[in-house]
Amino acid sequence: HSFQSFGTPSEADVLILSLSSTLQEFSLPESQNAPAGTPSNSDNFHTKDVKAGFEILAHFKRFNQKNDVFRRSWWDDRIRSEKTELFYTTYRQSLKDWRKADGFTQRDYALRNAAWHVSDLFTEMKESEDRREGFTDAFTLLRDPSSEKLDIGTPSQSAIGIKRVAQAFGAGLVGITHYDQRWEYERKFSDQSLKEKAAEIPAGLDHVIVVAQPMDYDWIRTVPAALSGAATGLGYSHDALVVLSLTQYIRNLGYQAFASMNDTSLAIPYAIKSGLGEYGRHGLLITKEFGPRVRLGKVYTDLPLAHDQPVVFGVKQFCDTCQRCAQGCPVKAIPSGPPTAEVHNQSNIVGVRKWTVNGEKCFGYWVAQNSDCAICIRVCPYNKDYTKWQHRLGRQLAGTHLRGFMLWLDSALGYGERMTPKSWWQRE
Repeated sequence: HSFQSFGTPSEADVLILSLSSTLQEFSLPESQNAPAGTPSNSDNFHTKDVKAGFEILAHFKRFNQKNDVFRRSWWDDRIRSEKTELFYTTYRQSLKDWRKADGFTQRDYALRNAAWHVSDLFTEMKESEDRREGFTDAFTLLRDPSSEKLDIGTPSQSAIGIKRVAQAFGAGLVGITHYDQRWEYERKFSDQSLKEKAAEIPAGLDHVIVVAQPMDYDWIRTVPAALSGAATGLGYSHDALVVLSLTQYIRNLGYQAFASMNDTSLAIPYAIKSGLGEYGRHGLLITKEFGPRVRLGKVYTDLPLAHDQPVVFGVKQFCDTCQRCAQGCPVKAIPSGPPTAEVHNQSNIVGVRKWTVNGEKCFGYWVAQNSDCAICIRVCPYNKDYTKWQHRLGRQLAGTHLRGFMLWLDSALGYGERMTPKSWWQRE
């Protein structure tokens, strides 16, 4: 969900950009002082940053949620307009005039909004208390922890059990890492009162469980379309169910736990640290199992858990060569050059050398077409159905010196081309 801030835009992630501030590869220079927000045991964190490919610079600053592009669309006149208001309204109300374009009919919007329905119920449930849980505020729809703590074994045994339960609840992927204040929002922000808020995750929750929900492959293939937005909505609806259920399970064991989606921190850094994938040129997490086609959620807890290690399967080297997402972006919001410390505007995180997406351009395209966009996901060569052996083989070869050939072959075979929404509706 946090792509831009760490990768690209988020609310809708209303979709798939988590336009908050982007993340990519960090590594604390040996000759420089630790950047602001670095935990006290910075040597240990530096080692883990290197493993994750993070390059964090001395002028690093934690991100303020107010500067997320989605948040800015409520208070910043440079972003907010009648079109942004219409954009949000159509997720809950019918359009007065339906577009005739394929993928933007009443039926397409009806499906998209239905897919968002479960997530929206949680988000809207406490709006009277100035809370939009799951997107600007952590979930509070939980029972108190049990008064008796149950010993479920060593941290390694506990981690195995937690992953088993999360997957039983429907998680596509599960990883575990340490709490890192650098990725927590410095301040939170309310879309309703337009006021900043203090962080609400209590101290002492040293473990972060990251879950990834896959989005429907064929729906993503119809991007750009209102129909494709159903993939994002259903991803978040499933995400809410999984993180809330997993959090309550941990509480029932007698431990503290808090559920979170796009509301508390940048999700992509945590996902990379927990071994779920690598960072891509388009500012998104790329997983081995689903490519960039995932939504992220988190659970903070004091349950002792063994942590996973970052994984490397050749994404950085492949993205160095591939330009598919940058070329496919209609508004050229994705960089075509090497990773830099450049920030395009206040919706980018400061002090991280990475590929940084221009969230203002990205969100502007969402608003113009009146639905979220995921063209960068559709055209990404890692966006495949990995239940098929040939795609698993291709992923493996993409991590070798044959990556150039695999990129050519991917294009020659027509992967990444748009499926017409009409063909999705008409197929048997």
